[in-house]
Amino acid sequence: MPRFLHYSDVENVYDDPERAGRLAGTITALGGDDALVVGTGDNTSPGVVAMVAKGHQAVDFFRAVDADLSTFGNHDFDYGPDETRALLPETPQTWVSANVRDEDGGRFGAAEGVVPWTVEEVDGVRVGFFGVTDPATDSLNPSAADLTFTDPYEAAERAVSALRDEGVDRVVALSHLGGGDDELARRVDVDVVLGGHVHSERVDRVDGTVLTRPGVNGETVLEVVVDEEGVRVERHDPADGPENPRLAEALRSRVAEAGLDEVVATVERPIERSADVVHGGECRVGNFVADAYRWATDADVALQNSGGIRAGPPLEGAVTVADLVSVIPFEEQVVLAEVTGAELLDAFRQMSAAVVDFGEAGWWHGHVSGARIVWDDDAAELVEATVAGETVDPDRLYTVAMAEYLLHSDHEFPAVEERHRAGEFGIQHEQLAAYARERGIDPAVEGRIERMSTASPAEPSQRDA
Repeated sequence: MPRFLHYSDVENVYDDPERAGRLAGTITALGGDDALVVGTGDNTSPGVVAMVAKGHQAVDFFRAVDADLSTFGNHDFDYGPDETRALLPETPQTWVSANVRDEDGGRFGAAEGVVPWTVEEVDGVRVGFFGVTDPATDSLNPSAADLTFTDPYEAAERAVSALRDEGVDRVVALSHLGGGDDELARRVDVDVVLGGHVHSERVDRVDGTVLTRPGVNGETVLEVVVDEEGVRVERHDPADGPENPRLAEALRSRVAEAGLDEVVATVERPIERSADVVHGGECRVGNFVADAYRWATDADVALQNSGGIRAGPPLEGAVTVADLVSVIPFEEQVVLAEVTGAELLDAFRQMSAAVVDFGEAGWWHGHVSGARIVWDDDAAELVEATVAGETVDPDRLYTVAMAEYLLHSDHEFPAVEERHRAGEFGIQHEQLAAYARERGIDPAVEGRIERMSTASPAEPSQRDA
């Protein structure tokens, strides 16, 4: 009766050593000879400690839980392919990846031991595993642009065929496809899809295949049990689990060495930044980030993608540089783009999940400064858009401040592209810190984004009001 202890997208868990220690302690306590510890991507980055250690802090965690298997997520390439390859030999697990190709077209990480699929015997059962990564990773992550991410479903079909030929008893997919897990379950004959990428928990069944996803930041460990009667899943909350003190202490040392403890402002009212808040519409943390970008660039408008604001504990009390890095933990520039009003209107439309098929249905993908928009959720239409109180003129040119990532990605705000680049203004979290030092941190929800229904009048978002 094999068991799989499934974690994924732990991302900035390393910035909270106690939480990381309890995550590791929970996994260890659940372990045994009949269990494999399995990760499905984005377990090395992003985060404050990750940025300083270039992802190598994850090795502390992998060794603490005695990880068995992993596949790659888009953020596992945040510091470039060479840094990822350098990390692999330090880790205890087998890395499986069937659809990532290196700069020369060969299998990524082959020299470091990465395999497209593998077979493990667990409690007398031969289980085949393969790994697949979102094919849009080279768009989602500029640092991965030199790699190639092939069709994951074709790669999965080849892997499953090979594993079945080897006579395995069960086949398990390690997936960082997010919403693509449903298609994976329909396309290939697997018993379980252990998923990641989308930051919400999921235990579901599609065409007889069980799909799991643990959510984000180590908030959940899923215990997946496979026996003669089928597959069952049990959720475990690490907050209630035992702590691994050795891992916690190792991470505390890394946090101290980061040297990011300067206090830049004091926050009187806690500023929430949970995924529900950030993806729910206008919110205080979104306004703070967008305001900082517009302040740094003197742009007409600032746009911040919701996915770029990482979930974590509220900003409150003495806020340090490290706290601001944890909000936007990327070494990317704030850039200025020059767009037409028509292109800006398209970008405003692309804040809605109804227009851009990314993440969960109903997610809101953007935050603004210097603008006000009204959006009809039922009709999926932009009702009104103004900049500096004036209706957006489709023929006028506007300057827009944003993260450099958005010029590269076609996943969020695809209306704005590299050709729109007009200047660079420093690393994102450094601009947040500079803004906080001069202006403080006290954002408010003030009606910049109104989400309405065709059946009722527009009302301002009340997220984190």
